[in-house]
Amino acid sequence: MTALLDDIAALCEPRFDWSREEVAAIHDAPFADLVFAAQGVHRAAGHGANEVQKSQLLSIKTGGCAEDCGYCNQSAHFDTGLKASKLMEVEAVLEKAERARAGGATRFCMGAAWRSLKARDEDKICAMISGVKAMGLETCMTLGMLEDGQAEKLKEAGLDYYNHNLDTSPEYYGKIITTRTWDDRISTLSRVRRAGIRVCCGGILGMGEDKADRIGLIAELARLEPHPESVPINHLVDVSNTPLSGSRPLDGIEFVRAIATARITMPKSVVRLSAGREGMSKELQALCFLAGAGSIFVGEELLTTPNPDAAFDNALFGELGLEPMAAPSGPKPAAAE
Repeated sequence: MTALLDDIAALCEPRFDWSREEVAAIHDAPFADLVFAAQGVHRAAGHGANEVQKSQLLSIKTGGCAEDCGYCNQSAHFDTGLKASKLMEVEAVLEKAERARAGGATRFCMGAAWRSLKARDEDKICAMISGVKAMGLETCMTLGMLEDGQAEKLKEAGLDYYNHNLDTSPEYYGKIITTRTWDDRISTLSRVRRAGIRVCCGGILGMGEDKADRIGLIAELARLEPHPESVPINHLVDVSNTPLSGSRPLDGIEFVRAIATARITMPKSVVRLSAGREGMSKELQALCFLAGAGSIFVGEELLTTPNPDAAFDNALFGELGLEPMAAPSGPKPAAAE
């Protein structure tokens, strides 16, 4: 076994000085050794061996985004046929959250297709957070970049997690998006941390990057101190008329290697098997769970792209002996009248 993988107990102690060479050595280890070590870290670091969190993601403001992310059908730069909509009303969002909770989700994530959060929308966003929190769900928001003081308002409203992905390596970043910089993303993550909100931060694979970029992304995430509490690993969903449409899908074994490497280098984080499951076989998803993925998104739509339906996920959990993660402690749903 690769020397870096020999001591599971040592790997369970988070470190923030990972070199790319070390991350590459883990990523490229013999596959059986890599997955064995990832599963060992997953268990020894306190994650439930057969427990997976169900989260649900809702687009609370769709389309018309000023950013030019090459993977996204919500960008105003690309004619993908997606109709832009205004920010949803609070009551409608809370109805969706209640349905998600009834369906077994324990985290409710809300995403707005914005470059950044505008002051005029802060009160409505905060009302959504407070309402979802009162149901006993973990709350997560992705609203683009934040300015000074905004993260504090979100925290006061009860926000548990803020999602802001790095997407890819610093070297490949400019080929994916040009309307904001890598440093812009880091600045928003810093504001989120200073406000005391937990961080959800990962990336997207299969965007035409090479192995060095995947290793670079994981190394950058693993050097954030503290590590993101949630690390979503997405596979590109091919959307027609976006610049990245037609990208060659990443080989499944390479995808599992990325999941396992993230699990090992960020031992306390929840590694999230996120976008792209619709195109994955149940066997590939099982390998991802074996490699340390501890969360999925449920619901038939993931923002604006397809996601496996409840029947598929329930059958998969049954076949693999997986149990949904229990709801977090905290506020409980109101009793039915």
